[in-house]
Amino acid sequence: MPIKKGKKGKKGKGKGKKDGKQESKRDKESDTERAKANAALWEARCDLTESSRVEYRETARRLSKLNQQLTDLQHSTEKSSIEIIAVLRNKDLQNEQKIMALEQQIQLEKTRASQEKENLVRNYTLKISELEEKFNKRSSEFNIIQEELKIINDFLKKKPQMEQELKHMKETMDNADLEHKKTLARMSKKKEAEQKIAVLAERAHNEHHYTFLPDAFGTVCGIHFLDDASRSIFKENVRLNKALGYHIKEVEDLRKRNAALAEENNILSLHKEMSLDTSNGTISKLTAQRSSVSGLRAKVFMLEQALASRVAEFEWEKADIKELAAVRTQASGVELDKLQKLLSIRDRELSRVKRIARSIVEQRSDMEILFYEALNHVKQEMLMHRQEAEVNHSRRMDEFLSGRRENAHIHTISKTPHSTSIDMNKTEKGNLKKAKVNISEMTWEQRERVLRLLFAKMNKLKSKHFVLHHRTSTHNLQFSVCLFHRNEEEESHASFLTQVPVSSMSSSGNCSALPDL
Repeated sequence: MPIKKGKKGKKGKGKGKKDGKQESKRDKESDTERAKANAALWEARCDLTESSRVEYRETARRLSKLNQQLTDLQHSTEKSSIEIIAVLRNKDLQNEQKIMALEQQIQLEKTRASQEKENLVRNYTLKISELEEKFNKRSSEFNIIQEELKIINDFLKKKPQMEQELKHMKETMDNADLEHKKTLARMSKKKEAEQKIAVLAERAHNEHHYTFLPDAFGTVCGIHFLDDASRSIFKENVRLNKALGYHIKEVEDLRKRNAALAEENNILSLHKEMSLDTSNGTISKLTAQRSSVSGLRAKVFMLEQALASRVAEFEWEKADIKELAAVRTQASGVELDKLQKLLSIRDRELSRVKRIARSIVEQRSDMEILFYEALNHVKQEMLMHRQEAEVNHSRRMDEFLSGRRENAHIHTISKTPHSTSIDMNKTEKGNLKKAKVNISEMTWEQRERVLRLLFAKMNKLKSKHFVLHHRTSTHNLQFSVCLFHRNEEEESHASFLTQVPVSSMSSSGNCSALPDL
């Protein structure tokens, strides 16, 4: 642009003005740039805070979901652990009952086997004692029979000698009979001779007229008057008388001996008959006893075989029972080992579940402690907010009374269209117009209510309908939590810190309890 010459002074003045304008423009540009930078910075900060708010909201939602999942998992693990413990206890009881039943069965089998053994031993001892008694009785009878057989054998040995003696006695008796007959013939001859002598003596007496004298004197006297023939006859007669007397004595002796021999013969015949009868009876008895002894021996042999077979069967049964008991005990031991292994596995699972439950409980307790701390913080903030409100109110009242402040608006309580309480509600709930509300935009009372609702939702308290309504003129944001009636048989103690009814928590006076609204 060409510079005009006639206007130098003016040019200097215009130049200063232009420099000032340029500086002001530069200041304005720097201010705008600074404002833009500040706006960009604040936009970045706003975006950062918005993203952090969104992240915090997501984390809070995720934490609430995680808390709900943890509570559900804790309840499910508690329920499953209780069910597992109940099932394991039932299985343990069943296994103990089975073991006790098996032990009782084994004991019953042992007692039954011992009783059967005792009964068998008793029966067979009785049978053996009876057989021994019978055997002793039969052996005594057999000994008696053997003695009788010995007597019979002795009699049979003596029998020929006795028969010879009987023959000799018969011969002697026959000889005695012959001699007796001979003596009888002699005596008859002698009697005839005596009769003849008597006749001759009578004749002689009649002839010589002698009186009768005794025998000796008559014989002497008759001898003198007899002739030689008569004398010889007379001598013969005397000799015959002597022989007759001797023979009569012998005959008497023989008769006595014959009677004795006859008696002895009768006795011997009776004894022979008796011995024959006894020998026949003893032989028949002996044969019967031999047959009975053979039968008894056969019975004893059969009984011994039966006893041996019974003992063998008893031993087999005993071995089978022992083997069965061993198999059952082994099976029960194997089953017991399996049950012990299963029980150890269940114990390990239960300990793992307990560890998980303990960790969940610790996490839950940490979460509860965090909630309690947040609740206490909210309570403290509410108290501080109220104290600040009281201080501000007292300061405003002092300024109003001192005239340094205009008259404050009097808040009306009625809910008319021009009431100031509606403005207060609008200011209180102005931050709840959005569908999604950040917790930083809530008041401390709303935060307390939200925390109380979270407590109630965490513990699933069963009380009457607990509903919070927040109404605005344009939007109605309603927080409602419907909690059903409490069970009548709910336990009084709680497993967790927050498992306490809201009423009892609000009514309690300690600092850890929820503050009353």
